[in-house]
Amino acid sequence: MSARPVELFFDPICPWAWMTSRWLLSAAEVREIAPTFSIMSLAALNEGRDLDEDYRKHMDEAWGPARLALAVEKAGGQEDLAAFYTAWGETFHVGGNKENPGAAEAGLEKAGLDASLISALEDESLDDELRARQKAVVELVGDEVGTPVISFGEGVAYFGPVISPAPKGEEAGVLFDGLEAMSRVSSFFELKRSRTTGPVFD
Repeated sequence: MSARPVELFFDPICPWAWMTSRWLLSAAEVREIAPTFSIMSLAALNEGRDLDEDYRKHMDEAWGPARLALAVEKAGGQEDLAAFYTAWGETFHVGGNKENPGAAEAGLEKAGLDASLISALEDESLDDELRARQKAVVELVGDEVGTPVISFGEGVAYFGPVISPAPKGEEAGVLFDGLEAMSRVSSFFELKRSRTTGPVFD
């Protein structure tokens, strides 16, 4: 039996998407699934919205990392994107290096990618494609959600899961089983409880 495709849409700056991606990779070790990563853009999602000053600054800064991830994918495909996302997350989220272009340079170097891709941080010509990709995600799940978004290849896609810390081993597989089952129920929309912890990177 071939591995089931699972697509995770992420914005590089989101710590919750990062932890979801680590869970998905752990689940792939115990389930026959083939994860892929796709870019979405919180900056594009929030473009033109009335945001408080701090969050607006955060969204303005989000363009650069999303542009870079897109440039990595366009240059090297899914394998390079996955390698960059891992290296970026280990630097930006786990390592706490939030400085641009420092975090981006470190991510490219750690992933063994062309250092010249760093120019994508300021390449506004990539923004229309980011907007188009975000529009496609909104068409999947609506515009009232953020990142991550997960699609199981068949059935509905949805926002989440939001987890902290990321489950590992069989626990990761059990979570995958439940989420994949819910994707096959077209009338399912929301399942939530109050979050009692911030991002736990372990």
